[in-house]
Amino acid sequence: MLKKGERAPDFTLYATPDQKIVLSELKGKNVILAFYPADWSPVCSDQMVLYNETLKYFSKHDAMLLGISVDSKWCHLAFSQSRNLHFPLLADFEPKGEVSKKYGVYDDEEGECKRALFVIDKEGRIAWSYLSPTAINPGADGILDALESLKKK
Repeated sequence: MLKKGERAPDFTLYATPDQKIVLSELKGKNVILAFYPADWSPVCSDQMVLYNETLKYFSKHDAMLLGISVDSKWCHLAFSQSRNLHFPLLADFEPKGEVSKKYGVYDDEEGECKRALFVIDKEGRIAWSYLSPTAINPGADGILDALESLKKK
């Protein structure tokens, strides 16, 4: 898993069936990457809904949240609509897990992303990372603490 101070690998992933997000185009903004195993699972659903409710706190730190899993762009669309999410879910679908592997958070045994969080600073460096047990929602406190520490720089 990538650690604090390392350059965040760039990527281009689908955010909707016809729109892609390029990480390097977000330079100048703090970025939160929330890797999670799968849409529709109970813990992942709770985690994404919690982050949706926390968006206003993330935006106060000039941070954009991106959820990432190996689900398809169509699966993300249905999941996002069903949960009324207001942030992009990115499809690390094909080649499967390519971005997760770059960040060191792909679970080869399960064929999905591990539950991992990264805060990337405005210069594109990892400011904080955390690997959570798969069955545990890591919450938002660590993210908010990391964003707060960036503010103090």
